[in-house]
Amino acid sequence: MWTGDYAYLLRQLILKDFKIRYRNMSLGMLWSLINPLVMMTIYAYVFSNIFKSALPHFPVHLLSAIITFNFFAAALQSSTTSILDNAGLIKRNPVRREIVPIAAILSNVPHLLIQMCLLIGLVYVDGLGVNVQWLWLPLVWGLELICLIGLGLITSSLYVFVRDVRYIVESSILVLFWVVPIIYSFEMVPASMRNLYQYNPLAALVLATHDIVLKAKAPSVILLVKLTFVAVVSLVLGIEVFRRAQRRFYEYL
Repeated sequence: MWTGDYAYLLRQLILKDFKIRYRNMSLGMLWSLINPLVMMTIYAYVFSNIFKSALPHFPVHLLSAIITFNFFAAALQSSTTSILDNAGLIKRNPVRREIVPIAAILSNVPHLLIQMCLLIGLVYVDGLGVNVQWLWLPLVWGLELICLIGLGLITSSLYVFVRDVRYIVESSILVLFWVVPIIYSFEMVPASMRNLYQYNPLAALVLATHDIVLKAKAPSVILLVKLTFVAVVSLVLGIEVFRRAQRRFYEYL
């Protein structure tokens, strides 16, 4: 567990990333609300009036998935470039380098909390309300953070040596949008693919969120086991890859 200087450094890095994101923007943190709201409005209009989606509470279905997707995408992208973005800090100070991508991921949590307030408002407008099953959200989001930290450690260390990693991550995120139940339901996924589909950590988180928010029920045990498995494997691999890669960081920074 990090205490003292490392805990202070982690807080400062998170605060720095948070401030930089909205620097010189007149609307500031309001963009955390505007972006998902605009995306939800556009998709809700297209799939309610053109493609005629029959999903119940479609705006809530959309917004809860969009918030989840946006957080995953922003956290992974910012962590991927974090080592190079903070090369000066790493070269000047003998700090534990893994703190940098972890801080980049955690700096997106305030935006997530802001957007969750928007979701709560829409839930009440749509006649659903908050229920006791929402207490599952910290658990499933905690597992997602563990998975993201593992992935961020991998991509940030590889990006130091291969700059193409950034574009691979961005392209992968575009693909992920369509293999996650954002604009469609899990029931529309072919039955033969559903088991494998749930091993996608982003899809698992969206499914768990939909169960909690839309169906007022706890995520299935199988889904939680799969998400936990992927999170632990991701973290273990991330730690090992980062540990091996950081020995040569100074040669490329």
